[in-house]
Amino acid sequence: MGKAAALCGGSGGTRGLVSLLSAVPCLACQELPAMSAEPGGRGGGGAAPAGGPPAAPGSDTYKGWLFKWTNYLKGYQRRWFVLSNGLLSYYRSSAAVRRDGSSWRRVKHRPVPVQQTGTQAEMAHTCRGTINLSTAHIDTEDSCNIVLSNGGRTYHLKANSEVERQRWVTALELAKAKAIRMRNNQSDDSGDEEPASQSDKSELHGTLKTLSSKLEDLSTCNDLIAKHGAALQRSLSELENLRLPAESSEKIKAVNERATLFRITSNAMINACRDFLDLAESHSRKWQRALQYEREQRIRLEETIEQLAKQHNSLERACRGAPGLSTSTTGVTSTAKGSVQSAKGEASDEDEETEYFDAMEDAPAFITVTADPKHHRRSGSNLSGASEGHPEDWNLEDSVFESSNQSSYNESTCKDLLPKKRRRTRIPDKPNYSLNLWSIMKNCIGKELSKIPMPVNFNEPLSMLQRLTEDLEYHELLDKAVKCESSTEQMCFVAAFSVSSYSTTVHRTAKPFNPLLGETYELDRLEELGFRSLCEQVSHHPPAAAHHVYSKRGWTLWQEITIASKFRGKYLSIMPLGAIHLEFHSSGNHYVWRKVTSTVHNIIVGKLWIDQSGEIEIVNHKSKDKCQLKFTPYSYFSRDVPRKVTGVVSDADGKAHYVMSGTWDEKMECSKIVQSSHGSSSTEGKQKTVYQTLSPKVLWKKYPLPENAENMYFFSDLALTLNEPEERVAPTDSRLRPDQRLMESGRWDEANVEKQRLEEKQRAVRRRREAEAVEALEEGKDYEGYIPLWFERKVDALTGELICVYRGGYWEAKDKQDWSLCPDIF
Repeated sequence: MGKAAALCGGSGGTRGLVSLLSAVPCLACQELPAMSAEPGGRGGGGAAPAGGPPAAPGSDTYKGWLFKWTNYLKGYQRRWFVLSNGLLSYYRSSAAVRRDGSSWRRVKHRPVPVQQTGTQAEMAHTCRGTINLSTAHIDTEDSCNIVLSNGGRTYHLKANSEVERQRWVTALELAKAKAIRMRNNQSDDSGDEEPASQSDKSELHGTLKTLSSKLEDLSTCNDLIAKHGAALQRSLSELENLRLPAESSEKIKAVNERATLFRITSNAMINACRDFLDLAESHSRKWQRALQYEREQRIRLEETIEQLAKQHNSLERACRGAPGLSTSTTGVTSTAKGSVQSAKGEASDEDEETEYFDAMEDAPAFITVTADPKHHRRSGSNLSGASEGHPEDWNLEDSVFESSNQSSYNESTCKDLLPKKRRRTRIPDKPNYSLNLWSIMKNCIGKELSKIPMPVNFNEPLSMLQRLTEDLEYHELLDKAVKCESSTEQMCFVAAFSVSSYSTTVHRTAKPFNPLLGETYELDRLEELGFRSLCEQVSHHPPAAAHHVYSKRGWTLWQEITIASKFRGKYLSIMPLGAIHLEFHSSGNHYVWRKVTSTVHNIIVGKLWIDQSGEIEIVNHKSKDKCQLKFTPYSYFSRDVPRKVTGVVSDADGKAHYVMSGTWDEKMECSKIVQSSHGSSSTEGKQKTVYQTLSPKVLWKKYPLPENAENMYFFSDLALTLNEPEERVAPTDSRLRPDQRLMESGRWDEANVEKQRLEEKQRAVRRRREAEAVEALEEGKDYEGYIPLWFERKVDALTGELICVYRGGYWEAKDKQDWSLCPDIF
């Protein structure tokens, strides 16, 4: 018994070994923290108890002001948002939430705090809505917008700045990840969650049943081992009591130690098996829940995609069958009584006492109010009198404006009365070729980017030079501007002309052909329309085109445009670089402006559509008059008219005379300012200017598209004639380009072959020029490179830029039919 006692708890070296081994079952019996935690007791998941330690950093509440979209009637409203415990809630004001994160509810006129762990019903007195981030989708639209969607509920939010938006997005993503982790780690001892299918459930139960039976077998063996081990130890103890030699006693002691170690090891094995079974059962439920969640997400995504496809299809059918949109009320200028847009969205979740806040970027720079011409003078100290006019001035100038209104509707009728060459009114219909992107991409593997042929499937049968000439479709605006005696009035027509050049782009999503170096295009309408135009491709890298227009009705226009583009994933930004010059012969007024940025959306997937955005500043360098035009980018949530353009015409002293308003795809109007005043400050602290104007007059209105335009690339009447074959043109004219002509005829496969031949020919010419440049450099000679044929580079005196201007000689060469200087490019 003495030696046995020494094994179990006595002193000596053996006791250290036994203590070490006896610790094994003790450690194995300890439960894991994740399995011992009770529901709701997971770290950092719930709110800290009152008076207890502060919550973990991951559970801190994030709160602040955001603008929330309500509907089209009220727009964005300022709301107080609170992010806590994976839930994003919003309130009408920050006073509805206490400093500790709880909200207030009223009981018999006495405020009672509702803790964060309270139910949604308790918070309904003040909380306007809550969204669970664990199943929500977080998306960003632009620099300040956030979109949260969860099932059928969607929140459109807007921050004051991009930095504030990024802070909210980071906080939302972290809260979402934590909420998902908490949900996945939550144990389900009640067994109310079932596996995804009956087969999975039976398989899981079968596996667990087998493991349990094996564990019972091991437990039975363990009991037998313990029973026989105890009997063995008793026998060894009895042997120790006998009088045996010293050598036998040592051997009996060693056997007793081994028996004790064997029993300890078997206990440790049984405990480890039990832990394995518990762990397998716990993790099987966890992975089963994760699998179920993924399956539900997949089903939800499939249903959403199906719903979107049905909506897209119905919208396309409605768009095809809808009549032309009415333009009688564009909502550009508001009357004194005001106007209200129809509410297209859902019913607002706000009551009538809601305080209104506008999103910062939606605030207009000025407000126009239509005044009564007989009672346009207003008394009061709030009027600054910075810009006052007389209604009789507007009446005196009506002759020019009235002619503008009549001609915009009857111009085509008047043209038909003139004796002129009969132009074509249609081209062959666009073939219905399906575009196989893989057939294009597989031919690009292993090739240099500059040698990849882009098929004509992406093009329209016009070159970039012809598209540049198409800006002259509303040239009559400049003819009327010649008759204006006032420079500010003339500026209105020039501004309308600058906007009218974009009207043809609203449906034209196909790209024009890139002109070859040295390619030209002429449009001689001197006898019919009073002007003649010439374009030449003066550079290939970067692509640049020079344009010169002379009108015998009193004006000249010239420009050099370089196209820069940036692909930004979902859309393509096209930025025309270069100034446009317009000079009137009699007055000497010289106007200069630049084009805005064009954006092609849905490049990868979806239907292509084009938008114009940016600002145009038109400057009269003689009188110093200015016109600031703003092209508002399209936004689904904006209350503005789509494709809206607004602007103010002011003189050299900064005095505003006219307000320009309209859309770049429909019409432009002009309103004479009779008085201006400074309104109240906006939410961002800027002071708005209120212009009191007379009734607007239409300066420009878009011509209707010809019949069957949707099958003719949406070409206008002028665009249909641009590629019409003509005699006596230069051999470098775009009308003679073979691949473009084949495409217009509907022979796209032949056009692709011809296009590749022309591009390879141009590359060969470029390589020859590069070799000549290297040879001249080795010989120490100067090499000028390519020199345009009809244009020359000069420094512009107004802008200081190096531009190509018309040097002359083209029309003289056409009269003589002397094209000996023209290169062979086709």
